[in-house]
Amino acid sequence: MLPHYFTVKKQGEHEIIIQKSRFIAHISRAETEEEAQQFIQDIKKKHWNASHNCSAYLIGEHNQIQKANDDGEPSGTAGVPMLEVLKKRDLRDTVVVVTRYFGGIKLGAGGLIRAYGKSTTEGLNAVGVVERKLMTVMHVKADYSWLGKLENELRSSVYQLKEIHYSDQVELEAFVEDAELENFSEWIIDMTNGQAAILAGEKLYLEMDVPPR
Repeated sequence: MLPHYFTVKKQGEHEIIIQKSRFIAHISRAETEEEAQQFIQDIKKKHWNASHNCSAYLIGEHNQIQKANDDGEPSGTAGVPMLEVLKKRDLRDTVVVVTRYFGGIKLGAGGLIRAYGKSTTEGLNAVGVVERKLMTVMHVKADYSWLGKLENELRSSVYQLKEIHYSDQVELEAFVEDAELENFSEWIIDMTNGQAAILAGEKLYLEMDVPPR
């Protein structure tokens, strides 16, 4: 598992108009090539009457699978520019389909490259990109008398509170980076005078929004 990587936040679409042609970027997360291909086919079925449904995707921890398809546009003017945008943004497990409805004005090779690149870029900005960081879920169990202090301190700290469970004792779960595990444990021990039980749990990805660029 990668310690961190970037991918799209959610599935969505974004439309722009260039020289009377409609360019609709459809974007989704896809963790397998089968998922990417299914997404492409779904868009093609939805926009069966479009002039082109060009696509690109990157799959795998190290982007082992990279595909680009011009779908009838001149070779290298659609799929590859779209793929280059994904690579420039350092994305993983992402598929993009740009649907074009021809508006009657030819753009030329350079114009097409810019149009498909711009459509992909603006689509990514509209849908959103996240950084997924691999974290350890730390479990902190203590008597209820510590709940207020533990919750307040966690919420105002660099650590992100995941959940609170209420049973015979209160249990708080927090996302902690591996490099911070020892510091986190010492912090909790000091805060509770050693009266809290601390246990490392499973590893999960925590998603954080990345500003558009």
